[in-house]
Amino acid sequence: MAASGGSQDKSLEAARLLLEETSPADAEADQLPRLPSGFYDAFVLKGIRVVQALQPGTLLCHFTVPSRLLNSGGFLHGGATASLVDLVASAAFTTAGLRTRGSPLEMNISYLDAAFADEEIDIEAKVLRAGKAVGVAVVELKKKSGKIIAQARYSKYLGAASSKL
Repeated sequence: MAASGGSQDKSLEAARLLLEETSPADAEADQLPRLPSGFYDAFVLKGIRVVQALQPGTLLCHFTVPSRLLNSGGFLHGGATASLVDLVASAAFTTAGLRTRGSPLEMNISYLDAAFADEEIDIEAKVLRAGKAVGVAVVELKKKSGKIIAQARYSKYLGAASSKL
């Protein structure tokens, strides 16, 4: 399902606001759905670039691995990878017009290769299904060579349609 030019631009802009802008004041000013902001998100997300939302529910980002996210072995920390999966998948839900006010329910991540400091990687998220309350996405982190660094399946509570929980 391809998005029209105007709605594609709007969903891409919403994803950019979620991932590239980390100021809480900005979130309040524009009243867009936002991920939780603060030091941690800024620490992980600084440097991420939203490239495109090919269709609703699909998002591609570029990220240069900063030295602050390396583990003692000198490669991208598994916890930082999990945070990137959470945040980019949440932004992919917004490109499908979904609110992401809920919490992650489950993440299954296969760590397949290492990414090192200053290495440019691609992070692609695709929404597989979004129901009334739960959404499921897949996320891949890849090197520019195409080699997969990590592959994840992610489910998130999107918020119930009614408040009768």
